Amino acid sequence: MNLFDQVSEDIKKAMLAKDKVALDALRGIKKEFLEAKTAKGGDGELHDEAALKILQKMVKQRKESAEMYVNANRQDLADDELAQVKIIEQYLPHPMSEAELAAALEAIIAQVGAQGPQDMGKVMGAATKQLAGKAEGKAISMKVKELLSK
Repeated sequence: MNLFDQVSEDIKKAMLAKDKVALDALRGIKKEFLEAKTAKGGDGELHDEAALKILQKMVKQRKESAEMYVNANRQDLADDELAQVKIIEQYLPHPMSEAELAAALEAIIAQVGAQGPQDMGKVMGAATKQLAGKAEGKAISMKVKELLSK
């Protein structure tokens, strides 16, 4: 079962359970998935790789919104956003630990033959493709900088 079908099934379960927060989050996910499926230039299918990118973007957006709400002294709205983040994150693979990320990046650095900080673009290109959905772009970038500056 692909992610689109899983979300559709979970919407039904959330409706039966009358779980408003989960239902809102899942409907948001399905809306984004449907837009991606019907986007111009698409093949009418939503592959799991594309779905993972959408989910990561949604998590990032909600975390940023929650931060803005906290800064505006609206903790109630921030809590709603963070509750949706938890639901969306259930569909993402578990993020890599720092040690796993370092090991994967060292292998990628060796693979592309990077020598120093000037090769960061090469490494980031390969790393973002290979580690999509497994690690956040910001974490990858920081670790690559650290490893290339040694």
